[in-house]
Parts: sequence; C-alpha cells; structure tokens
Amino acid sequence: MSTATSNTYAATTVGRTTAAQDAATLLGRILLSWLFIPSGFSKIAGFAGVVGYISSKGVPMPEVCAAIAIAAELGLGILLLIGWQARWAALGLAIFVAVITPIFHNFWAVPDAQKTMQMQAFWKNFAVVGGLLFVHAFGPGGWSVDGRKRD
Repeated sequence: MSTATSNTYAATTVGRTTAAQDAATLLGRILLSWLFIPSGFSKIAGFAGVVGYISSKGVPMPEVCAAIAIAAELGLGILLLIGWQARWAALGLAIFVAVITPIFHNFWAVPDAQKTMQMQAFWKNFAVVGGLLFVHAFGPGGWSVDGRKRD
C-alpha cells in the first residue's frame, strides 16, 4: 500500500475526519437508528402481536425471537445512535436484518398482489445492510462516543 493510500485509509478509519464528515456520519447514524429504535419500542408495546406475526412465519420459539428482535433493535440501535461500540452494533444490526429479511419479506412466495411491496421491502432492507456495513467498515465518525476516544 502506498503512503498516500495508507494515509487516506487511516484518515477515514482512525480519526482525522473533517467537520463535514463528522456531521454526515452523525446524520447517517441518526437516520439508521431511527429505523430500529422506534421499531423496538413498538415491539415492546405490541409484544403479543409481534409474537403472533413471528409465529405465523413458522419461526420456532417466537417469544424468544421477539425478545431478540427487541434487544437488537433497541440495544444495538441506541449504541449506533450514540456511537459507542458503533462498528460492532452496526455489524450486529446488519446480520440481524440480513437474517430476518428473507423470512419476513419473501416476495417469491407471496400472492401477486403483495409481490411488489414485499420485493421493495426486501431490497430496502438490504440497502440498510449496506449502510450498516459502511459504519462497520469506516466507523461512526468523530462526533460519537467512539470518536471521542481518539482525542
């Protein structure tokens, strides 16, 4: 790796970021987290319905799976939002979304009237996985708990 390439890589992963990059990563974390945190709270409020929906998809131990979903969405979502252990939180959420998407948005196995909606949800979820993998690869930016450790 050349020195220029090495320095560029270090700047994006170790901490020499600009205010614009820090603002963009903060906004990105807020928007990604906004998808998960409210969903986690709604799963708590409607736990029985969530368990029923999970069960309807043939997933074993739906109560346990609902609790895992709440822990992932709330716990990892909050970690991502504040930027603490953000790389690992983003990776955990990416794995979570990648696993559940084919189960809950299986557009290939739904009636024609639902295909388009389920296909859009399926690919939207994988776009979110892509964003989460960016956070995992490049970190949460300087305006984060993890970013403050570099000072």
